[in-house]
Amino acid sequence: MNLYTAPNPFPRDDGKLSIFLAGSIENGKTMDWQSILIEKLKPYDINVFNPRRENWDATITQTKDDPILNEQVNWELDALETAVLIVMYLDPNTKSPISLMELGLFAAKPKMVVCCPEGFYRKGNVDIVCDRHGIPYTNDLSTFIDKIVEFVDTEMKNDTPPKKSKKEKAPE
Repeated sequence: MNLYTAPNPFPRDDGKLSIFLAGSIENGKTMDWQSILIEKLKPYDINVFNPRRENWDATITQTKDDPILNEQVNWELDALETAVLIVMYLDPNTKSPISLMELGLFAAKPKMVVCCPEGFYRKGNVDIVCDRHGIPYTNDLSTFIDKIVEFVDTEMKNDTPPKKSKKEKAPE
């Protein structure tokens, strides 16, 4: 597995399956679910885009003129657009406004799967958006991670080049 973290460069079209890890990151409020999934994806020859920065400064100025914020947001948008699959976990202990924005931006593209457990403060909205756009979703993080690994395993066995726009089976 090739892991790319913000703000490091990543390949745009190297023929490998690519996954963007969208969702809750709010340090101190959510577990590092990305690390759990990354560990399970290590055996596969894929690209994983993780926006989580170890040294993120949460006090950064929220203005487009801030060079660090601008770099982070553009890295995420580029990686979201490049990824064959966007996997999104919405932790019930967070608000995750950026993740909700990303869900809205990419809901109409057939390349998302979502995990939104009971207790997430906008679960009803997320479920409705997922239903409306045919986005596979589940309530359970373990099931979600297992289904992503199953999908990757199947794709690697099929040995077919990834498509830019792929409809995924629901992680049930």
